[in-house]
Amino acid sequence: MNILPVSSSALASVLAEMGINDIADATIRQSGAIGRRLEKATSTEFLHLEMGIPGLPPSAVGVEAECAALRSGIASQYPDMLGAEPLKKEASRFLKAFLDIDVAPLGCIPTVGSMQGGFCAFMLCSQLSADKDTILFIDPGFPVQKKQAQLLGVRSESFDIYDYRGDRLASKLEEHLSSGRIAALIYSSPNNPAWFNLTESELETIGALATKYDVVVIEDLAYMCMDFRKPLGRPFEAPFQPTVAKYTDNYIIMMSASKMFSYAGQRIAVLAVSDVLYDRKYPELERRHKMARLGDALVLGIMYAVSSGVSHSAQYALAAMFKAASDGELDFVADTSEYARRAAITKKIFQDNGFHIVYSKDGDEDVSDGFFYTIGYKELDSATLMRELMLYGICSIALSLTGSSQRGVRVCVSQLNSPQQFDLLAQRLALFSQNH
Repeated sequence: MNILPVSSSALASVLAEMGINDIADATIRQSGAIGRRLEKATSTEFLHLEMGIPGLPPSAVGVEAECAALRSGIASQYPDMLGAEPLKKEASRFLKAFLDIDVAPLGCIPTVGSMQGGFCAFMLCSQLSADKDTILFIDPGFPVQKKQAQLLGVRSESFDIYDYRGDRLASKLEEHLSSGRIAALIYSSPNNPAWFNLTESELETIGALATKYDVVVIEDLAYMCMDFRKPLGRPFEAPFQPTVAKYTDNYIIMMSASKMFSYAGQRIAVLAVSDVLYDRKYPELERRHKMARLGDALVLGIMYAVSSGVSHSAQYALAAMFKAASDGELDFVADTSEYARRAAITKKIFQDNGFHIVYSKDGDEDVSDGFFYTIGYKELDSATLMRELMLYGICSIALSLTGSSQRGVRVCVSQLNSPQQFDLLAQRLALFSQNH
């Protein structure tokens, strides 16, 4: 055996200090904290592949617009609960430019990041009908979203889509939706953590069944247009970002500035509620909120109580970024394609050292290179692989944390910012392979 960069005892000590019994249960931020403690204790640089921090500068368009808004004195004014008019207008136009769908400005609602958007959407959907008390998660997914449902006391169900792609998806969805308890379902595409993209036929299946069973689809488009296999991102020109909005009126879309525009620190996003759903009236909402219309209950009943609005200046930043993108002046897809370059390099390093891609296909196509991907090593389970990589100075998160039933870990490439880090990854994985 070669001497490992970190000893098992050092890792065990850190886990004990942090009260973590099973490393596979470590949250994304806990995984990073484990690595930072070990870095300090061992003077060993760690490669942080665990957290999706934007690895690019924030959009200058947004920064300038936000500074201008602040200089105008807007910080002294409470923001409108429905959102700043420029943002609502540009969000609606952005959806037309890149998804080719029509959502009225009224239904484009700013949120404090998609984290708040999802939290409020879960709360809303769980209150639409006394008979519908469950959120269905199409896994793997963003771990914190299930935590949100748990915090709200909302029942959840889930399944790993790994064995249910293509024609097999319909029967699996029917299995869950036919109970009559599902209020909403959620997925991301491109997917966090696996970076697969749902196909048009899969989205059509989801949309048709959502309509049949009167279920709200919460579509998380945090990584909109980042399927770099296709020439997406040309405003008002096909191909467009695939979306369930083409196949049902029962949808809420989450789109965030965090990754598209590298504007994560300002916590700004938009919930886009379909025109039909926004105007729909529910007796249960009338009973709870004295507002029967879904859009009113969401904004004035729930979001008002949660945060009383969204950072005023950040709304003007996002409005400017949406406008610049729709005008063809800000190519956010070209900017974020840097992640695909990093993914291609690092995937090869992993595969050259005996690792494999876990979620590897969209139908007959290899998954796109992008912000995330998933790796496995021989028959190692998720906890063991995460632990062993940590011993080699590589932070990740276990796929089990994401709701996956597959063995492996999630890799995020955003914090690999230099050729030296790629070299270090290659050296450590070569050593890992020798010892395993």
